[in-house]
Amino acid sequence: MAISRTPVLKRCDHLGINPLVLGYTHKPSIRRQKVARRRKQSEYARQLIEKQKLRFIYGVLEKQFKLIYDRAEKSTANTGETLIKLLELRFDNVVYRLGLSTTRRESRQRINHGHLELNGRRVDIPSVTLKVGDVITVSKKAKQALALTKFSQNRKIPSWLQFDDEKFEARVISEPTRGDIDYEVKESAVIEFYSK
Repeated sequence: MAISRTPVLKRCDHLGINPLVLGYTHKPSIRRQKVARRRKQSEYARQLIEKQKLRFIYGVLEKQFKLIYDRAEKSTANTGETLIKLLELRFDNVVYRLGLSTTRRESRQRINHGHLELNGRRVDIPSVTLKVGDVITVSKKAKQALALTKFSQNRKIPSWLQFDDEKFEARVISEPTRGDIDYEVKESAVIEFYSK
C-alpha cells in the first residue's frame, strides 16, 4: 500500500488550504515569512492545483483519485457534485466527520487497526464507499479511547450523518450535498483537467 508522506503544513501553504480543514492546528512560523510573488497562472496550472487540492484534502493518491473520478463521470448526475459526494462518503472521511479522529490520516489508521465496524462487520479498508443506511459502530476495545477523542473536539456533525452518544453508533441518513463541505474548491476545474 502506498503512503503519502507529504509535509502537511508546507503543502497547505502551497495549495492555499487552511490546515484547520484537515484537522491540524497551525501556528505560523516567524522564521519563514513567505514573499508574495505576482506570477500569472496558466489555465493548466489552475486546474492542476484544484485537482491536487481535492486529492490532498482527502488523502487520496493519484490512481485512486482517477478511479473515483471515472465513477463520478459514469453517473447520470452532475460529475463535479458526484465526485465530491463519493469523496465525502469514503469510510475514513465519515469517521473524521463524526469527530472520532482528529485528522483523516488518523481515521485511516483507526480503520486499519479494526477499531470500527461497518454494519456489524469488521472492515479494515478506509476507502470503502458508504451508502445511505450504513451503520458505523465502535468496537468494545476502542470505545474509551474514541470517546475521549470525540468529546474533546466538539466538532459539528454534518446534517447527512447521525450519531448516538449512548450507543456510540453512527448512521448515514442521506447523501452529502455540495453545501455540506467546509472548504473552497472549484470542481469544474478538476473536470476540465481530466477531460483533456
